[in-house]
Amino acid sequence: MKLIPVTILITLVIALAGCGTTTASRTTSGAAAGAATGAAIGSLSANAGKGAAIGAAAGALGGYVHDQNEKSKERNERRY
Repeated sequence: MKLIPVTILITLVIALAGCGTTTASRTTSGAAAGAATGAAIGSLSANAGKGAAIGAAAGALGGYVHDQNEKSKERNERRY
């Protein structure tokens, strides 16, 4: 039954990665959410620290990619 909490945490990370309007805020919120999720998932395998580090890196990358995507959409909207 550990699948349900992990699924909920991953959903929250995806939702929170998009918070913010600047590159820094989106990257930071992604890293924070990723670290929390990584720690939770890592604690299932008795290694919360490693999970948090991996989650923070993945969350930061996800937040940055989301930010770049949003900026691309904004640029395209201004053209039309």
